[in-house]
Amino acid sequence: MKVLHVDINHPLIIEQFKALGFTNDEDYTATKAEIEEKIHRYDGLIIRSRFTIDESFLRKATRLKFIGRLGAGLENIDTRFAKEQGIFLAAAPEGNRNAVGEHTLGMLLSLFNKLNKADREVRNGTWDREGNRGLELDGKTVGIIGYGNMGKAFAKKLRGFDVEVICYDIQGGVEDENARQVGIMELHQRTEILSLHVPQTEATIGMINTEFIDKFHRPFWILNTARGKCIRTEDLVAALHSGKILGAGLDVLEYEKTSFEDMFKTATGNTQMPSAFQELLKLDNVLLSPHVAGWTVESKKKLAQTVVDKIKKEFC
Repeated sequence: MKVLHVDINHPLIIEQFKALGFTNDEDYTATKAEIEEKIHRYDGLIIRSRFTIDESFLRKATRLKFIGRLGAGLENIDTRFAKEQGIFLAAAPEGNRNAVGEHTLGMLLSLFNKLNKADREVRNGTWDREGNRGLELDGKTVGIIGYGNMGKAFAKKLRGFDVEVICYDIQGGVEDENARQVGIMELHQRTEILSLHVPQTEATIGMINTEFIDKFHRPFWILNTARGKCIRTEDLVAALHSGKILGAGLDVLEYEKTSFEDMFKTATGNTQMPSAFQELLKLDNVLLSPHVAGWTVESKKKLAQTVVDKIKKEFC
Protein backbone atom coordinates (compact mmCIF):
# COMPACT_ATOMS: atom_id res chain seq x y z
CA MET A 1 0.00 0.00 0.00
CA LYS A 2 1.27 3.44 -0.93
CA VAL A 3 -0.34 6.21 1.13
CA LEU A 4 -0.34 9.98 0.62
CA HIS A 5 -0.74 12.22 3.66
CA VAL A 6 -1.91 15.75 2.81
CA ASP A 7 -2.59 17.02 6.36
CA ILE A 8 -0.27 16.87 9.36
CA ASN A 9 -1.62 14.52 12.02
CA HIS A 10 -0.30 12.63 15.03
CA PRO A 11 2.91 10.81 14.02
CA LEU A 12 1.53 7.46 15.17
CA ILE A 13 -0.46 7.15 11.94
CA ILE A 14 2.72 7.11 9.84
CA GLU A 15 4.59 4.96 12.34
CA GLN A 16 1.85 2.32 12.46
CA PHE A 17 1.29 2.34 8.70
CA LYS A 18 5.02 1.80 8.26
CA ALA A 19 4.85 -1.16 10.66
CA LEU A 20 2.07 -2.60 8.48
CA GLY A 21 4.36 -2.37 5.46
CA PHE A 22 2.74 0.72 3.94
CA THR A 23 4.83 3.32 2.12
CA ASN A 24 4.08 6.84 3.38
CA ASP A 25 4.50 10.01 1.32
CA GLU A 26 3.83 13.41 2.88
CA ASP A 27 2.79 16.53 0.97
CA TYR A 28 1.36 19.28 3.14
CA THR A 29 1.87 22.25 0.82
CA ALA A 30 0.87 21.26 -2.73
CA THR A 31 -2.36 22.62 -4.16
CA LYS A 32 -5.34 20.40 -4.83
CA ALA A 33 -4.56 20.55 -8.55
CA GLU A 34 -0.99 19.41 -7.90
CA ILE A 35 -2.21 16.54 -5.72
CA GLU A 36 -4.65 15.51 -8.46
CA GLU A 37 -1.76 15.14 -10.88
CA LYS A 38 -0.17 12.41 -8.77
CA ILE A 39 -3.05 10.82 -6.84
CA HIS A 40 -3.20 7.98 -9.40
CA ARG A 41 -0.02 6.58 -7.84
CA TYR A 42 -1.59 6.00 -4.41
CA ASP A 43 -3.68 3.31 -2.73
CA GLY A 44 -4.57 5.44 0.27
CA LEU A 45 -5.17 9.10 1.15
CA ILE A 46 -5.11 10.65 4.61
CA ILE A 47 -6.75 14.05 4.99
CA ARG A 48 -8.49 16.35 7.45
CA SER A 49 -10.05 19.38 5.78
CA ARG A 50 -7.43 20.94 3.50
CA PHE A 51 -9.61 20.59 0.40
CA THR A 52 -12.70 18.78 -0.85
CA ILE A 53 -12.48 15.35 -2.41
CA ASP A 54 -14.97 15.67 -5.26
CA GLU A 55 -15.89 13.43 -8.20
CA SER A 56 -13.32 15.09 -10.48
CA PHE A 57 -10.56 14.35 -7.96
CA LEU A 58 -11.72 10.79 -7.42
CA ARG A 59 -11.82 10.02 -11.15
CA LYS A 60 -8.08 10.69 -11.22
CA ALA A 61 -7.51 8.45 -8.17
CA THR A 62 -7.58 5.24 -10.18
CA ARG A 63 -5.68 3.14 -7.60
CA LEU A 64 -7.30 4.55 -4.48
CA LYS A 65 -8.57 1.91 -2.07
CA PHE A 66 -9.19 4.02 1.04
CA ILE A 67 -9.53 7.56 2.35
CA GLY A 68 -8.92 8.18 6.03
CA ARG A 69 -10.31 11.45 7.38
CA LEU A 70 -9.13 12.46 10.83
CA GLY A 71 -12.36 14.09 11.87
CA ALA A 72 -15.91 13.27 12.86
CA GLY A 73 -17.56 13.49 9.46
CA LEU A 74 -17.04 12.99 5.74
CA GLU A 75 -18.78 16.13 4.46
CA ASN A 76 -15.73 17.25 2.46
CA ILE A 77 -15.76 13.98 0.48
CA ASP A 78 -18.16 12.96 -2.30
CA THR A 79 -19.12 9.81 -0.42
CA ARG A 80 -21.62 8.62 -3.01
CA PHE A 81 -19.10 8.54 -5.84
CA ALA A 82 -16.32 7.22 -3.59
CA LYS A 83 -18.47 4.25 -2.60
CA GLU A 84 -19.41 3.64 -6.23
CA GLN A 85 -15.68 3.39 -6.93
CA GLY A 86 -15.27 0.88 -4.10
CA ILE A 87 -13.21 3.24 -1.95
CA PHE A 88 -13.28 2.48 1.77
CA LEU A 89 -14.00 5.60 3.86
CA ALA A 90 -12.77 5.88 7.44
CA ALA A 91 -13.83 8.82 9.59
CA ALA A 92 -13.09 8.98 13.31
CA PRO A 93 -16.00 10.32 15.39
CA GLU A 94 -15.02 7.90 18.15
CA GLY A 95 -11.67 9.69 18.42
CA ASN A 96 -12.89 13.12 19.53
CA ARG A 97 -16.35 12.47 20.96
CA ASN A 98 -15.14 12.80 24.56
CA ALA A 99 -13.45 16.11 23.77
CA VAL A 100 -16.64 17.42 22.16
CA GLY A 101 -18.73 16.33 25.14
CA GLU A 102 -16.43 18.11 27.57
CA HIS A 103 -16.24 21.28 25.48
CA THR A 104 -20.02 21.45 25.10
CA LEU A 105 -20.48 21.12 28.85
CA GLY A 106 -17.78 23.73 29.45
CA MET A 107 -19.52 26.22 27.16
CA LEU A 108 -22.85 25.63 28.89
CA LEU A 109 -21.43 26.15 32.38
CA SER A 110 -19.55 29.24 31.24
CA LEU A 111 -22.72 30.75 29.76
CA PHE A 112 -24.81 29.96 32.84
CA ASN A 113 -22.22 31.55 35.12
CA LYS A 114 -21.34 34.45 32.78
CA LEU A 115 -17.67 33.57 33.06
CA ASN A 116 -16.52 35.31 29.88
CA LYS A 117 -18.31 38.54 30.85
CA ALA A 118 -17.17 38.37 34.48
CA ASP A 119 -13.55 37.68 33.52
CA ARG A 120 -13.48 40.65 31.15
CA GLU A 121 -15.02 42.97 33.75
CA VAL A 122 -12.66 41.97 36.56
CA ARG A 123 -9.65 42.50 34.29
CA ASN A 124 -11.00 45.99 33.57
CA GLY A 125 -11.46 46.83 37.25
CA THR A 126 -15.21 46.17 37.60
CA TRP A 127 -16.39 44.08 40.57
CA ASP A 128 -20.06 43.45 39.71
CA ARG A 129 -21.35 40.49 41.70
CA GLU A 130 -25.08 41.02 41.12
CA GLY A 131 -24.61 41.59 37.39
CA ASN A 132 -22.85 38.25 37.18
CA ARG A 133 -25.28 36.18 39.22
CA GLY A 134 -25.41 32.77 37.54
CA LEU A 135 -27.87 29.96 36.89
CA GLU A 136 -27.75 26.33 37.96
CA LEU A 137 -28.22 23.38 35.64
CA ASP A 138 -30.18 21.30 38.14
CA GLY A 139 -33.84 21.00 37.28
CA LYS A 140 -33.39 21.95 33.61
CA THR A 141 -34.35 19.91 30.54
CA VAL A 142 -31.59 19.47 27.96
CA GLY A 143 -32.63 18.60 24.42
CA ILE A 144 -30.07 17.05 22.09
CA ILE A 145 -30.56 16.97 18.32
CA GLY A 146 -28.45 14.21 16.80
CA TYR A 147 -27.80 11.29 19.14
CA GLY A 148 -24.73 9.67 17.64
CA ASN A 149 -21.19 9.67 18.98
CA MET A 150 -21.12 13.37 19.93
CA GLY A 151 -24.65 13.62 21.29
CA LYS A 152 -24.15 10.53 23.43
CA ALA A 153 -20.84 11.88 24.75
CA PHE A 154 -22.48 15.13 25.86
CA ALA A 155 -25.37 13.29 27.51
CA LYS A 156 -22.87 11.16 29.42
CA LYS A 157 -21.16 14.29 30.75
CA LEU A 158 -24.52 15.49 32.10
CA ARG A 159 -24.96 12.44 34.33
CA GLY A 160 -23.52 14.29 37.31
CA PHE A 161 -26.28 16.91 37.17
CA ASP A 162 -29.91 16.66 38.21
CA VAL A 163 -31.23 17.32 34.71
CA GLU A 164 -33.60 15.61 32.32
CA VAL A 165 -31.95 14.78 29.00
CA ILE A 166 -34.07 14.12 25.92
CA CYS A 167 -32.86 13.47 22.39
CA TYR A 168 -34.21 13.72 18.87
CA ASP A 169 -32.71 11.80 15.95
CA ILE A 170 -33.85 10.74 12.48
CA GLN A 171 -32.85 7.19 13.46
CA GLY A 172 -35.15 5.32 15.79
CA GLY A 173 -34.04 3.37 18.85
CA VAL A 174 -30.96 5.45 19.70
CA GLU A 175 -31.85 6.30 23.30
CA ASP A 176 -29.79 4.89 26.14
CA GLU A 177 -29.47 5.21 29.90
CA ASN A 178 -28.37 8.86 29.51
CA ALA A 179 -31.18 10.24 27.31
CA ARG A 180 -34.78 9.49 26.41
CA GLN A 181 -35.64 9.67 22.72
CA VAL A 182 -38.60 11.91 21.89
CA GLY A 183 -40.44 13.21 18.85
CA ILE A 184 -39.87 16.71 17.53
CA MET A 185 -43.04 18.06 19.17
CA GLU A 186 -41.94 17.00 22.66
CA LEU A 187 -38.48 18.41 21.99
CA HIS A 188 -40.09 21.77 21.23
CA GLN A 189 -42.35 21.56 24.27
CA ARG A 190 -39.81 20.64 26.94
CA THR A 191 -36.36 21.88 25.92
CA GLU A 192 -34.68 24.61 27.95
CA ILE A 193 -31.16 23.97 26.63
CA LEU A 194 -30.69 22.80 23.05
CA SER A 195 -27.44 21.17 21.87
CA LEU A 196 -26.71 20.34 18.23
CA HIS A 197 -24.72 17.23 17.32
CA VAL A 198 -25.64 16.62 13.68
CA PRO A 199 -23.55 16.23 10.52
CA GLN A 200 -23.73 18.80 7.74
CA THR A 201 -26.21 17.54 5.17
CA GLU A 202 -28.81 19.10 2.89
CA ALA A 203 -31.36 18.48 5.64
CA THR A 204 -29.34 20.13 8.43
CA ILE A 205 -28.03 23.22 6.62
CA GLY A 206 -30.05 26.15 7.97
CA MET A 207 -32.19 23.88 10.13
CA ILE A 208 -32.10 26.31 13.06
CA ASN A 209 -34.02 29.22 11.59
CA THR A 210 -36.81 31.53 12.73
CA GLU A 211 -39.54 29.04 11.88
CA PHE A 212 -37.81 26.29 13.89
CA ILE A 213 -36.96 28.57 16.81
CA ASP A 214 -40.53 29.86 17.11
CA LYS A 215 -41.83 26.32 17.67
CA PHE A 216 -40.18 26.10 21.10
CA HIS A 217 -42.65 26.64 23.91
CA ARG A 218 -40.26 28.54 26.15
CA PRO A 219 -37.08 30.60 25.79
CA PHE A 220 -34.01 28.38 25.55
CA TRP A 221 -30.22 28.33 25.40
CA ILE A 222 -28.47 26.91 22.35
CA LEU A 223 -25.12 25.16 21.91
CA ASN A 224 -23.53 24.27 18.59
CA THR A 225 -20.39 22.14 18.48
CA ALA A 226 -21.51 20.45 15.26
CA ARG A 227 -21.45 22.43 12.01
CA GLY A 228 -21.78 26.18 11.62
CA LYS A 229 -24.13 26.13 8.63
CA CYS A 230 -26.79 24.35 10.72
CA ILE A 231 -27.73 27.73 12.25
CA ARG A 232 -28.86 30.77 10.27
CA THR A 233 -26.91 33.49 12.08
CA GLU A 234 -29.34 36.24 11.09
CA ASP A 235 -32.23 34.33 12.66
CA LEU A 236 -30.17 33.46 15.74
CA VAL A 237 -29.33 37.12 16.34
CA ALA A 238 -32.98 38.10 15.99
CA ALA A 239 -33.96 35.45 18.55
CA LEU A 240 -31.22 36.60 20.93
CA HIS A 241 -32.47 40.17 20.71
CA SER A 242 -36.10 39.13 21.25
CA GLY A 243 -35.24 36.88 24.20
CA LYS A 244 -36.55 33.73 22.50
CA ILE A 245 -32.97 32.42 22.74
CA LEU A 246 -31.38 33.26 26.09
CA GLY A 247 -27.77 32.70 25.06
CA ALA A 248 -25.58 30.78 22.64
CA GLY A 249 -22.36 28.79 22.83
CA LEU A 250 -20.93 28.45 19.33
CA ASP A 251 -17.80 26.48 18.55
CA VAL A 252 -18.67 26.65 14.84
CA LEU A 253 -19.96 29.47 12.66
CA GLU A 254 -22.00 29.83 9.50
CA TYR A 255 -19.15 31.97 8.10
CA GLU A 256 -16.42 29.55 9.06
CA LYS A 257 -13.86 29.03 6.31
CA THR A 258 -10.13 29.15 5.65
CA SER A 259 -10.28 32.91 5.13
CA PHE A 260 -12.26 33.62 8.33
CA GLU A 261 -9.72 36.25 9.38
CA ASP A 262 -10.42 38.24 6.21
CA MET A 263 -13.76 39.29 7.67
CA PHE A 264 -11.91 41.37 10.25
CA LYS A 265 -9.88 43.24 7.66
CA THR A 266 -11.11 46.38 5.97
CA ALA A 267 -11.25 47.09 2.26
CA THR A 268 -11.48 50.79 1.38
CA GLY A 269 -12.59 51.43 4.93
CA ASN A 270 -15.44 48.88 4.93
CA THR A 271 -15.40 45.58 6.79
CA GLN A 272 -16.24 42.41 4.88
CA MET A 273 -18.00 41.06 7.95
CA PRO A 274 -21.71 40.13 7.54
CA SER A 275 -23.95 42.43 9.57
CA ALA A 276 -25.48 39.50 11.49
CA PHE A 277 -22.04 38.42 12.67
CA GLN A 278 -21.21 41.98 13.69
CA GLU A 279 -24.31 41.94 15.88
CA LEU A 280 -23.41 38.54 17.32
CA LEU A 281 -19.99 39.81 18.43
CA LYS A 282 -21.59 42.56 20.52
CA LEU A 283 -23.62 40.22 22.73
CA ASP A 284 -22.45 39.25 26.22
CA ASN A 285 -24.67 36.14 26.23
CA VAL A 286 -22.78 34.61 23.30
CA LEU A 287 -19.64 32.50 23.77
CA LEU A 288 -17.45 31.71 20.76
CA SER A 289 -14.57 29.33 20.10
CA PRO A 290 -12.72 28.53 16.83
CA HIS A 291 -13.98 25.00 16.01
CA VAL A 292 -11.86 23.40 18.73
CA ALA A 293 -14.44 21.31 20.60
CA GLY A 294 -12.84 18.11 19.31
CA TRP A 295 -9.35 19.57 19.15
CA THR A 296 -7.51 18.39 22.27
CA VAL A 297 -4.07 16.93 22.82
CA GLU A 298 -5.69 13.60 23.60
CA SER A 299 -8.12 13.61 20.67
CA LYS A 300 -5.32 14.24 18.18
CA LYS A 301 -3.85 10.89 19.14
CA LYS A 302 -7.21 9.10 19.37
CA LEU A 303 -8.34 10.35 15.94
CA ALA A 304 -5.20 8.96 14.34
CA GLN A 305 -5.48 5.65 16.17
CA THR A 306 -9.14 5.26 15.20
CA VAL A 307 -8.36 5.71 11.50
CA VAL A 308 -5.42 3.28 11.67
CA ASP A 309 -7.54 0.66 13.43
CA LYS A 310 -10.35 0.91 10.85
CA ILE A 311 -7.99 0.65 7.89
CA LYS A 312 -6.04 -2.17 9.50
CA LYS A 313 -9.24 -4.11 10.12
CA GLU A 314 -10.36 -3.63 6.51
CA PHE A 315 -7.10 -4.38 4.70
CA CYS A 316 -4.80 -6.38 6.97
